[in-house]
Amino acid sequence: MFRRAHILMASIAVSMGVLAVLGAVIFNAELVDPDGFIGPSYLRLPTVLALGFGIDLIPRTLWVSRLNPRRMPEVFRHRLHTHWTKDRVILVVSGILSFYITYVSYRNLKSQLPFILGKDYKFDRPLFSLDKALFLGHEPAIVLHNLLGDGLSAEVLSSVYLWFLPLVPLALAVWLVWSSNLGYGYWFATSQCIAWTLGTVSYYALPTLGPGFQHPWLYQTIENTNAGRLMNSLANSRVWAVNTSAPSLEPLTSTLSGVAGFASLHVAITLLVALMIQYTTTLRWLKIVFWVNTCITVVATLYFGWHYVADDIAGVAIALFSFYVGGWASGQSFTRHRTVEHQLEEVTTV
Repeated sequence: MFRRAHILMASIAVSMGVLAVLGAVIFNAELVDPDGFIGPSYLRLPTVLALGFGIDLIPRTLWVSRLNPRRMPEVFRHRLHTHWTKDRVILVVSGILSFYITYVSYRNLKSQLPFILGKDYKFDRPLFSLDKALFLGHEPAIVLHNLLGDGLSAEVLSSVYLWFLPLVPLALAVWLVWSSNLGYGYWFATSQCIAWTLGTVSYYALPTLGPGFQHPWLYQTIENTNAGRLMNSLANSRVWAVNTSAPSLEPLTSTLSGVAGFASLHVAITLLVALMIQYTTTLRWLKIVFWVNTCITVVATLYFGWHYVADDIAGVAIALFSFYVGGWASGQSFTRHRTVEHQLEEVTTV
């Protein structure tokens, strides 16, 4: 039924995996499973899905049974048989495996970038000059710091920017576990795989560090925010990964170098989530929240020096392309005004 999505997700995962392995073999590097807010990916993603499974079944069972112990087994089995069908399990397994392989490969290929292309990136200067031209001769960082200040606004921007870390696995789990329309789950999972892959391609096509790493003195006033501390940590990790490895003598360090500017996948993924919510839900407040989240994320990328303006524009392009191709692969029609039956189906998703 969703053959195109299966083929596309599997092809992307295999291709990214092969490239990551080849890079590791050629440059004598370790393949690393990146840590996140609940440990490494191989623990984080199954944990999120297990929580989704439990949250879907247990609270619903308690609510529908009205806390009647005699009704609980029947309610539990009914939900298990009607929602957790064979097709749902196939969606969850294929989606999580494809995303996991793609994302881990993305992180490793990103880390291998300075060894494959060299340590000196030549595109930071023209992109920085373009930013100054767009801001009428001023650095975007200085303009935004003067406009927004470096107090409460910095903390808000930092929190929204770092919200991206749990958002990625949580959003994937939501569409895989709770979407009543299985096509929406395939849509999001496929789009995610495409976006992370295109992000990897963009790093190699136009390698940059980003303004915060290239011009750190412009961002000294916001070093004490969580986003600022993360930037310092990534800068130190990159120095360690790049300068302490001797590929001809021993394997590269297991420390991942997580620095690459073009394009902004923060913008790409947050926009992708907003687009999915726009097209697959009828909750107006939720749409507003995630469109605002996307706008704040764009500002935060410039405010903290993670990206140039061109990086954000490229992120938007990646999101739109991934959204469309993922929709095509999962058989979506892209109609803005869906039928009442479809809207009711989404509203009654439990």
